[in-house]
Amino acid sequence: MATDHPDLAPDTLTVAAGRPPREHDAPVNVPIVLSTTYHETRAPQPGDRIYARGSNPTWDPFEEALGALEGADLPALVFGSGLGAAAAALSLVPTGGAVVMPRHAYAGSISLAGDLAAQGRFELLAVDIADTDAVLGTLDALAHRFEAGQVMLWLESPTNPMLEVAELAVLTDAAHAHGALVVADNTFNTPMVHRPLEAGVDVVLHSVTKWLAGHSDVVLGALATSDAALRGRLLAHRTLHGAIAGPFEVWLALRGLRTLALRMERSQSTAAFLALHLADHPAVRRVRYPGLASDPGHERAAAQFNGFGGIVSIELDDVATADAVVEAVRLWLPATSLGGVESLVERRRRQPAEPATVPEALVRLSVGIENPEDLWVDLEQALRRATGGRDGGL
Repeated sequence: MATDHPDLAPDTLTVAAGRPPREHDAPVNVPIVLSTTYHETRAPQPGDRIYARGSNPTWDPFEEALGALEGADLPALVFGSGLGAAAAALSLVPTGGAVVMPRHAYAGSISLAGDLAAQGRFELLAVDIADTDAVLGTLDALAHRFEAGQVMLWLESPTNPMLEVAELAVLTDAAHAHGALVVADNTFNTPMVHRPLEAGVDVVLHSVTKWLAGHSDVVLGALATSDAALRGRLLAHRTLHGAIAGPFEVWLALRGLRTLALRMERSQSTAAFLALHLADHPAVRRVRYPGLASDPGHERAAAQFNGFGGIVSIELDDVATADAVVEAVRLWLPATSLGGVESLVERRRRQPAEPATVPEALVRLSVGIENPEDLWVDLEQALRRATGGRDGGL
């Protein structure tokens, strides 16, 4: 198995991890196991599959591969959706505790946390995750009100869709000093760009739907941790709450994972190309992309990450212009979600759950693997049409 070779580079692990044993006539790829139950010859023992809500052989290779990619000591856990994984992570907060969450993050996580807070499960505090001093101050204040183990710091960096960059290791160390648990959503970066467990984070979250699976054809989530006790609690939540994945979807996700390194390389290089062009366009008020030297998060991203991701956000003059751009594209696909091989464009505030602090005229670009020049030509003509002919002279 690939996990027998911990020195393998991440791009090699995407291909080598989660393979069947090397036996004569064994398949190169893992099979799909479609069964709701398993044959029993004895009373159930720890580790037995017993019933498909608790285990499926098709999950194992994907969980092994993702755990290895994240640098975890244990296999990851796959869930039926990214929000299902987020719900499991939030279940680690005891009733009456507190969650510190970025004010800008995946809208599903914000909505779920807000709903749980409204039910009295825990106190929810929204912070500007890029303002290190403010986050540290919030953690300090909570330390006087809560005991160790009652607080969770939720990290997302870069944030969705504002692309703010947090000082992950600094915040994680501070949270741990106060006895808080730390969860990091690594959906935007993927393990190709950053591995939060190496910064001390306790649990890493993925919407597998996005970059990991990469083809906009499955809905899945995952959690990774090196803490056996935490993994046990997360596994129990998945089993008892039924947040399980279909074996075919997980098989597709593993298939998609094989090309993750190549897809991320292409998406990131094209995102950088587009960000530079957009920064010079008179119709664009502001470009948000950590790869730009002018971006507020550039130095932090360069110091922490192995790349800058495949998401670019732009701010236009007004809502009408932003909507007109989205309507005028011909190659870009107007749709929500991100991380697929196709490039997607969306004005985020069209989504009712998006925080009010996200500018109304902000357009998020999920950069796929198409030809960079073709993407730019389409985007530039859309900007020109939406603004009555203004262009960047490109």
